[in-house]
Amino acid sequence: MTLLGLLVVLIASSQMAIAQATIAATDFTKVGLSGGQFLKIGVGARATGMAGAHSAVANDLSSVFWNPAGLASIKKYAADFSQTFWFGGMSHNFAAAVIPISENYRMAASFTNFTSGDIQVTTMDQQDGTGGIYQVSDVAIGLTFAGSLTEQFSFGVTAKYISMGFTNMNAGGVLFDVGTRYETGFEGIVLGFNISSLGSQMEYTGSDVARTNNPIDGINTLPVDMRLLTSPFDMPLSFRMGIGADLCKGALFEPEIDESGVLQHSLVTAVDFETFSDVSEQFAFGAEYTWKEFVSLRAGYRMGSDQFGFAGGVGIRYVSEDFSGRIDYSINPTINLGLINRVSIALRFD
Repeated sequence: MTLLGLLVVLIASSQMAIAQATIAATDFTKVGLSGGQFLKIGVGARATGMAGAHSAVANDLSSVFWNPAGLASIKKYAADFSQTFWFGGMSHNFAAAVIPISENYRMAASFTNFTSGDIQVTTMDQQDGTGGIYQVSDVAIGLTFAGSLTEQFSFGVTAKYISMGFTNMNAGGVLFDVGTRYETGFEGIVLGFNISSLGSQMEYTGSDVARTNNPIDGINTLPVDMRLLTSPFDMPLSFRMGIGADLCKGALFEPEIDESGVLQHSLVTAVDFETFSDVSEQFAFGAEYTWKEFVSLRAGYRMGSDQFGFAGGVGIRYVSEDFSGRIDYSINPTINLGLINRVSIALRFD
């Protein structure tokens, strides 16, 4: 099959899937039925600058989120840090580090934290605030194992402990992510598949659920131990399927490499299809142009989301003999919640 033929098939498949997603979106009834929404917030300014079209082309530590199989592409020690300035003063932070444990296998540890900042405590009688404050704080601690089974096929598995808390209540448990990545060998095209947040339901417990009260006000009776009823809730299960290629590495253009071995131009394009347990299906389209492995410009568009659409970003890379680093910035406008800004730093040690 020629590249043109493959593109025709992909476009036709995309049009059919978009039509199905449009129909499904008008009749979707599971919105708001999952907890742990912070697990759906993307990490890494490179990926989010491409609107999240990253399950196939993820080859840095943000792949812990987008597709853990991409971790196998990292050959040396590395660390990534990312901060997202969420709307309403909320903050989402991500940190990860990877070590090679053999020629073909990698191990990474990651930490994700979402915090609301200070929120005033209010009551029915004191609606302007009691003077007290509380925070919503969600944490995910993950351990990822990834490897290359062949030169073309890689896999990755993440186990992550989740803790979600506010005031004096907490819910926690263990979830799993599984991903695969396949380099087709045809025109540099790469395929990626990822399932995230596999696991059982969780439920809030804590001192705010268990109380000791006098059952009848104004009457001297023995206090009664009571427990407020809480319901278990599902976690946001998601599936990603993506395709990507660097068009300057054979797909459309022959690679241009200077005498020092630096690739003059790179144009990565990617498309992701995402389906979630609690929102309608979405498509993400992204592109990244890099000049002389130094400056990158990114753009993307998300279809099917009720908040996100266009995205953009920029990155700068520094390289020395035994160290390289990259700083990235992305911006994701929302329909009515303002701008989402994200900054990330990637470090590589040769």
